Amino acid sequence: MSKNLVIVESPAKVKTIKKFLGANYEVAASMGHVRDLPKSQMGIDIEHDFEPKYITIRGKGDLLAKLRKSAKNADHVFLATDPDREGEAISWHLVTALNLDEKKMRRIAFNEITKNAVRASLKNPRDIDMNLVDAQQARRVLDRMVGYEISPLLWAKVKRGLSAGRVQSVALRIIADREAEIKAFIPSEYWTLDAEFLLNGEKSPLTARFYGTDKKMTISSKEELDRILGELKDADYKVEDVKNSERIKRPPLPFTTSTLQQEASKSLNFSTSKTMRIAQQLYEGVDVKGEGTVGVITYLRTDSTRIAAEADEAARAYIVENYGAESAGHPAAENSNRNAQDAHEAIRPTDIRRTPALIKDSLTREQFRLYQLIWRRFTASRMSNAVYDTIAVKIRGGKYIFTVSASKIKFAGFMNVYTSDDDEKAGGNTLVKSITKETELSFSKMDPEQHFTQPPAHYTEASLVKALEELGIGRPSTYAPTISTILARRYITKEQKNLYITELGEVVNGIMCRNFPQIVDEHFTANMETLLDGVADGKVEWKTVVRNFYPDLDAEVKKAGEQLAKVKVADEESDVICENCGRRMVIKYGPHGKFLACPGFPECRNTKPYFEKAGVKCPLCGGDVVLKRTRKGRLYYGCENNPECTFISWSRPVEKKCPKCGSYMVVKGNKIVCSDEKCGYREDAPES
Repeated sequence: MSKNLVIVESPAKVKTIKKFLGANYEVAASMGHVRDLPKSQMGIDIEHDFEPKYITIRGKGDLLAKLRKSAKNADHVFLATDPDREGEAISWHLVTALNLDEKKMRRIAFNEITKNAVRASLKNPRDIDMNLVDAQQARRVLDRMVGYEISPLLWAKVKRGLSAGRVQSVALRIIADREAEIKAFIPSEYWTLDAEFLLNGEKSPLTARFYGTDKKMTISSKEELDRILGELKDADYKVEDVKNSERIKRPPLPFTTSTLQQEASKSLNFSTSKTMRIAQQLYEGVDVKGEGTVGVITYLRTDSTRIAAEADEAARAYIVENYGAESAGHPAAENSNRNAQDAHEAIRPTDIRRTPALIKDSLTREQFRLYQLIWRRFTASRMSNAVYDTIAVKIRGGKYIFTVSASKIKFAGFMNVYTSDDDEKAGGNTLVKSITKETELSFSKMDPEQHFTQPPAHYTEASLVKALEELGIGRPSTYAPTISTILARRYITKEQKNLYITELGEVVNGIMCRNFPQIVDEHFTANMETLLDGVADGKVEWKTVVRNFYPDLDAEVKKAGEQLAKVKVADEESDVICENCGRRMVIKYGPHGKFLACPGFPECRNTKPYFEKAGVKCPLCGGDVVLKRTRKGRLYYGCENNPECTFISWSRPVEKKCPKCGSYMVVKGNKIVCSDEKCGYREDAPES
């Protein structure tokens, strides 16, 4: 009987796949990558056409020896690494590292770790796809060039241990730009105006919202509000129009990597890295009672919303059986994202009949919550539209119109299974449904309310992933590690769900933007992804991409090196005296930003927090206002006399007092504005 060796990436897959294959199959794990570029040097031979210098990863020697022995004794070797570019590259590296005989070596790939999928892949082995391998090589080489060329400059200018990256530096810039936008945002005043009416025989009032004339109006000041109220003072109110209609809500598309990360963040409060870790467990296999170890979801790194015909058919049969034939709808149109590789299916359960409730006892709480989210989303994507009955009423008073509406679910469709925070809920004033054009209204009162426009929201992990995907930056496998890296480097910090740039992040982003504008340009990075897709499709030669990229990078690095060398100065002295040795302490950069250190190190190891003075006095107590950081590194302005003085401001205060109300004023972009939003006073900031 012939003996076959199947090599996968992880021990979890070994356990799952072994039970699907007979005794003449041995299953072993490579434990991820076996070869890589060396850590001690760039590992790319620039002089010889950018040839990578791969070496065996440290600690993999014994493992490779065992795999070589198993491969030598096998009649056939099947490389079953993940079905993506990185998985293809790992298989290619295994061929070299194990000295595999190409005559008996074959590549197999499956999108789900189930008995049928694994056995089907063994019946359809193929050669290694060198286009996919080259696309991964190109990405690895480009990333290595950026990291190893630029990072040393950051070490010299700021501190050791910092890093730059082709994708991470763009992500950092996106967050920095949003932070600057928020800081420069100046609120604008606007008013809403609600009118209350009484209907005959009804105790509860009907509330309608001011719309405008025949065109929608924004009430932008108290003066404008008073004018409108004056014109409405003696108005007669009547129902001008009642419109009954139906509205359709389409089911969502099944999850891609990006949308899964976004929804898990919003619904489950999972970080992107946590979502991917748990999804990997569900994909590789869990012990299900009565079934043994089985993969319960399909491959988790995908940007496609396509579903296999068999899975679609099985889902429809399940829906008809459990929700009725009217609930089985036509799937929503698949995404037309031009950046989608469409190499895989969307993320779905491997068997729709394996409901969350059925396997709940076999999963951890976190596995269950994520699996339930995936199962519900996929099932909903195969169901029919939700239908609402809606009613919209226009009420006229003089030349102005007020509107009120309500909706009621007529047919739940997919919403029997899945709703998200973004889904519009049925609701509105319950009195609306009884209104006709003949309904008499009795005016009760007006309820005006002042509001101020809000700045753009801080990025969360979910919204950053969405932004990266929309801009075409990175790929499904890069979102989580990119965010994890800039968090670990302390370039950004996370408070609750919001991401904030730290002082260290601002310094690094400033250096990158000034010296490497092309690297942090989102359009350039997105175009690079398009070129890598061309390599994967066999339309572009991978070294052509590298040859065109490196000269510009090299020139920028040399230029930046000269400029940074010119401005490099010794540690800045402060006016703080070290109480241990009497030396004047110096300002240094640490993991959390600036701090004071004794220049007598290592004899004297005294350090202190460093608070940069803002150059203004505290409006509450007259002490100095200093730049501080929260525990997680977010910058703010506070009084040096804290905690006795409670002054705090997220924007830089100035000495000038508001001439209108006397409050302190703050810098917002190129304006100086009153800190009291209700005052609204603003003026141009001095050019300095």
